[in-house]
Amino acid sequence: MLMVGPPGAGKSMLARRLPGLLPPLSPQEALDVSMVHSIAGEMAEGGLIRQRPFRSPHHSCSTAAMVGGGLRARPGEVSLAHLGVLFLDELPEFPRAVLESLRQPLESGEVSVARANRHVTYPARVQLIGAMNPCRCGHLGDPALACRRAPLCAEDYQNSLSGPFLDRIDLHVDVARVDPWDLDSLRPGEPSAAIAARVAAARAVQAVRFAQRPEVRCNAELEGRALDELIPLAPPDRSFLAEAASAFKLSARGYHRVIKVARTIADLAGAETVGRAHLAEALSYRRRPPRT
Repeated sequence: MLMVGPPGAGKSMLARRLPGLLPPLSPQEALDVSMVHSIAGEMAEGGLIRQRPFRSPHHSCSTAAMVGGGLRARPGEVSLAHLGVLFLDELPEFPRAVLESLRQPLESGEVSVARANRHVTYPARVQLIGAMNPCRCGHLGDPALACRRAPLCAEDYQNSLSGPFLDRIDLHVDVARVDPWDLDSLRPGEPSAAIAARVAAARAVQAVRFAQRPEVRCNAELEGRALDELIPLAPPDRSFLAEAASAFKLSARGYHRVIKVARTIADLAGAETVGRAHLAEALSYRRRPPRT
């Protein structure tokens, strides 16, 4: 997911709440996470890691720090966030080479670190959460605060992220500025515990769906023929998706990711099948094609 909004809109706060919405680690998952942290020398004494990892590296980190490396081929941030959240704040400020190095782990769920004396493969199945301002000054659309280069500064700032990297982002969310006058009148929203229960219920449905496929834990890990077998679409809905994919200029990767997101939306809603409304919502989160 990539959140775009002005400074102080709550992007970092939302990202830090996400691990609390995810279901607890299973015993096998806790073992997998603990092994990676143990290799990295970050294993606390006294037992396994029970909480889903949350890693938030600074945008000055190197490629080796992100994906792993060094003399001992140490696991990087993307592996230390395995089965948890990797949060990249101020996303365009990261060196382009660092972000491009994440493309392969985001696709395969693992990262291979090759050095002269060893070759190691670490798991890297993460939920990547990025946050960024709409432009370098952060106030695009606000005549009182926007810089003189708007809207060109926004195009330059957002174009620092490559198309192949953005194609791996399933959810593009605009976070609106919060008016200070509204803070006193805000009513309490849905508590995290209620959302976490809904997520756990959706994950339980997926566990039943993938009972005969132990290598798949959730919808995001479906690939190839299994995607068509386990997420069938009615002919009219498939035609609707094909037309939308053409209009959005979706790649084959983007097309399949929309189906998986739609299946997750349907699971959260308690729906047995994926309908047009679920596909439309999933499409609404995709990045819009550039204007020509």
